[in-house]
Amino acid sequence: MLSNLMIKLRTSFPKILNKNICKYVVICAVLVVCVAFMLVSSHPRCQLQAKWRRSDSKGVVSATNTSHLVFGIAGSSNTWRNKRGYIEAWWRPNVTRGFLFLDRPPTEHMPWPSTDPPYRVSDDNSRYKDYNRHRMPFAIRMARVIEETFKADHGGEVRWYVMADDDTVLLLNNLVEVLSKYDHNKYFYVGMNSECFVCNVVHSFGMAFGGGGYALSYPLAKAVADNMDLCLKRYPFLYGSDLILHSCIADLGVSLTQEYGFHQIDFIRDISGFLSAHPHSPLLSLHHLDAVDPLFPSTNRTHSLKLLMKAAAVDESRLLQQSVCYLKRYNWTVSAAWGYSVQLYETLLPPSHLYRPRETFAQWMKGASPPYMFNARPLSHDPCDAPHLFFLASAAARLTNYTRTSPRGLPVCRGARSADNVTTIRIASPSKRLDWQQDEGRRECCDVVERMDALEVKLRDCGADEMLLP
Repeated sequence: MLSNLMIKLRTSFPKILNKNICKYVVICAVLVVCVAFMLVSSHPRCQLQAKWRRSDSKGVVSATNTSHLVFGIAGSSNTWRNKRGYIEAWWRPNVTRGFLFLDRPPTEHMPWPSTDPPYRVSDDNSRYKDYNRHRMPFAIRMARVIEETFKADHGGEVRWYVMADDDTVLLLNNLVEVLSKYDHNKYFYVGMNSECFVCNVVHSFGMAFGGGGYALSYPLAKAVADNMDLCLKRYPFLYGSDLILHSCIADLGVSLTQEYGFHQIDFIRDISGFLSAHPHSPLLSLHHLDAVDPLFPSTNRTHSLKLLMKAAAVDESRLLQQSVCYLKRYNWTVSAAWGYSVQLYETLLPPSHLYRPRETFAQWMKGASPPYMFNARPLSHDPCDAPHLFFLASAAARLTNYTRTSPRGLPVCRGARSADNVTTIRIASPSKRLDWQQDEGRRECCDVVERMDALEVKLRDCGADEMLLP
């Protein structure tokens, strides 16, 4: 009997063992999958995606678009007639939301044009007079624009509150794309300081300059609005509304997130050198355009702005983006700022040199050396370092034309072929717009082709490990 039992065990045990092994294998496989999932989920990119999944109460997240932005624009009735063209250049009636805040009811342009933002008269600030010792009497009114904008009934979901001045030009599509990088459910203060070193010393290197525009996420805007009275009482000695707001935001534990596309334009004179070597980031705003020369030579400010915005309408993502390439046959260098200008040099120059703006402009406030928050290169009369200049003449879907506005007036670069006979340069761009979420680490490359009547610059993606300088 015992022997029969042993025989049965010997024959059935492998089957039992095999079944247990299968169970163990399945359990181990499940454990491996769970551990792998935990490891993958802990990756920062996956955490970001999970964060966005949690950001919507309904569990469905829509992409940020213009309807999620509300604009608070600080203006003055005395200057509105001269400034309205800047806002009309970017404001989209029945699309953009927000208000223009004036110090008193306007006496002109009534009834109010439908092409302009709806206006509101700022609240009475007389209750602040006991402790308002500002050298700028209007600082409190301008500081409270964010509070009054937030408390207004806008309808629909609001993710970002964007503050700007009445002479600020905004690039809406680029602004939406940039703000989409950040979680609007968190505290974010997105903007940029001044290009002028002294201006930052006087105010703060960590402050967003309101003329260049800045954005507050919804929860931060709410916190600022709820604490506005406290901030104004705490900081009556600070100069300027931007510094008051910066200090209030710092009291909430929030620092500035810098985006290089916001431009205070704290320069005077000709800013073409700066615009032709724009930082590698989407153009978001331009300010102080009435304090500098027209953007394009031989035009007035109104026509210049319309021409630039025409290029923006064609491809806002590429506007002012700089690409450098070479015509090896003649050893020429081309630096192209899409939608604005092309610089043609009669020698080979490295990109690192051309990424530094030519100092066609001058300081807004003097008193520091170096005067700017970036490396500029002085204007040169060396024919090898002085470019032939071409500016935008027309813009179409994939082809922009740039023409020479005046002769260079210099001899030919030593041992080089003259470029004096080049009168037109065309830029052919890909049909796809720039995807800054994917491609922001690298500029576009380009090739130069000779045509019968012009040079043609063809933009393209750079190859793997491609070096620009031949």
